This record gives sequence, C-alpha cells and structure tokens, in this order.
Amino acid sequence: MSADLPRGRIAAGIAGLFPGYFALVMATGIVSIACQLLSLPMIARPLLALNVVAYVVLVGLTAARLVLFPRRVLADLGDHARGSGFFTLVAGTCVLGTQSLVVAGWRSLAEGLWGLGLVLWLVVMYGFLTAVIVREKKPSLAEGINGAWLLATVATQSVAILGLGLGDPFGWSRETVAFGALVFFLIGCMLYLSIITLIFYRFTFLELATAALTPPYWISMGAVAITTLAGSLLVLGAERSPLLTELLPFLKGFTLFFWAAGTWWIPLLLLLGGWRHVWRRHPLTYDPQYWGMVFPLGMYTAATFRLAQALPFPPLVALSRCVLPVALLAWLLVGAGLVRSWLRPVEE
Repeated sequence: MSADLPRGRIAAGIAGLFPGYFALVMATGIVSIACQLLSLPMIARPLLALNVVAYVVLVGLTAARLVLFPRRVLADLGDHARGSGFFTLVAGTCVLGTQSLVVAGWRSLAEGLWGLGLVLWLVVMYGFLTAVIVREKKPSLAEGINGAWLLATVATQSVAILGLGLGDPFGWSRETVAFGALVFFLIGCMLYLSIITLIFYRFTFLELATAALTPPYWISMGAVAITTLAGSLLVLGAERSPLLTELLPFLKGFTLFFWAAGTWWIPLLLLLGGWRHVWRRHPLTYDPQYWGMVFPLGMYTAATFRLAQALPFPPLVALSRCVLPVALLAWLLVGAGLVRSWLRPVEE
C-alpha cells in the first residue's frame, strides 16, 4: 500500500498514517495515570500536557486523511491486519478522558471525551466487524489475525472505565452508568476470550515468522490488564448499584482471574521478544506499533494498584511500584525512537 503514496513528506505521511497511531495517546495516558496513582504528579502532569497535544495532532491528521484519502481509510477499515488499529482511536479518546479526570480533575473535558468515545466505539466496532465479515476475499488465519485485534477489548473496557470515573456523566443516574459499565465490562471479557483463542491457536499450531511477531502481541497482556482495571473499579464502586453489590463475589473472582492471566503472559512475551531480537536478530527499529507494547506495561501498573485496593490485598501495591519504572523506561525509549524517526532524512 505504500508503493503509491503521494509525493511530499507531509502528504505521504497523511496518506499512509498508521490507523493504530493513537496507541501513542493510550501509552502516554496510562503511564501518566499510573504515576498519579503512585504519587508522582511531577511526572503525571507534564505527560498530560504532552498527551493533549499528541491527541489534537493525531485527530487533525486523521481528519485530513479522511477528507483527502477516504478510499485509503475505508480500505484500512476492511483490512484484517490493519483495521483493528482504529480501535486505538476509541481507547485513546477514553484513556485521555480518564487521564484528564485523574491527573487534573478536568471533568468537562473528560465528559466530552466519554461521549465522543461512545460514538467512536459504535462506529469502529460495528464498522470494522461488518467490513471483515462481508469481505469476499479473506486472508488465512495466519495472515489475518494478530494481537491488535485485542484492541477491541481495550476500547470496550476504556469506555467502561471512564464512565465509572465520571459516575454520573450528563446527569445520568449513577446506577444506570454503573449498569452500563458492567455491560461493557462483560462485552470486553467476551471479546477477549473469543479472540485470544484464535491468537493462541496461531502461536502454537501455525508457523510464526519473526517479522510477524510484532509488538501488538503485548496487547495479549494489556487487554487483560485493562479488564482487571475495569473490574476493580466496578468492585470499588459496588455501593452505586444493588446489582453490583449482589455480583461482588463474582466480580472479585473474575477480575482476579484476568489479572492472573495478564501476569502469566509477561514471561512468555519477554521470551518471545528475546527469541525475535536476540536469537533471530530481527532489527530493533522504531515502529508506531511499539506504543502497543508500552501501553500494557503502564496498564498493568495501574490495574495492579487498583486490584490491591479492590480485593483488598496491599502487597500488590509493591508490585505496581516495581513495574512503573519499566513502563516509564519503555515510554522514553519508544519516544526517543519517534523523535529520531522525525529527524531521519527523507528517502527519495
């Protein structure tokens, strides 16, 4: 698809904009939230300012691409490999809303972003799934499925989390919002369990080339981490709804199940990364997909902290403090790669 890009760096950049680039906003937002939760506001607040700028720029570029190159956008939306990247637009919007609320208390902005996130969730969820389902020529499972499909879970849970954070957006009753968040939480769980089965099958029974083992496979862990965060917030807000109170034992057990699954993924993903870059010597160069690796690390930190409060089990707070520096380092390294890519001379 890159062969017929228009001439000029800006035009080519807009035309070929990676649909999943809002993972930058997701990663920056959740690392900032994790810093705020662990009493590091001096890091959280600058990241919020940076994230607002990043979001505005990416929204502008996406809008320009939609106006100037609508066929490319539609082609990406119906593409099994790239279409799932549009879920980062939903998740990035809601994560920025949560970041605004948690870090700065900007309720009006957070409320507006939640409303936008709801609309985007409907458009992307049903637009992408309809496009890939009715497509006549479909790729094989090995070519079509990747870790980015789990962004469907991430986007769904991000809507639930921001709704719970706001409590009563637009004057809606807290009980109604809590019920809606519970429904989104369960939909996200359903999507994860469905998609991860296909991904695990691909891992274990189909050939996996080093080039195909892309950073979005870390969403395998990130999706269960954000599910853990959503479940923990449902537990912590159980007093809002008699239904949540009645379901409390189920919510605690199901949430702990997803946290355990996310923890299980981490050593395997590290081993696969070592196999890819150390053993098979796959080049380690900047790719916007690496933001999909930073996000799970920040989300695991925040989710573990909230789970420690929800169970409650205070020792988990120490674990979240251990993971936060790793998430910050990953953010800095990928950020440095992004800046370096901007400074790279244009190739003719």
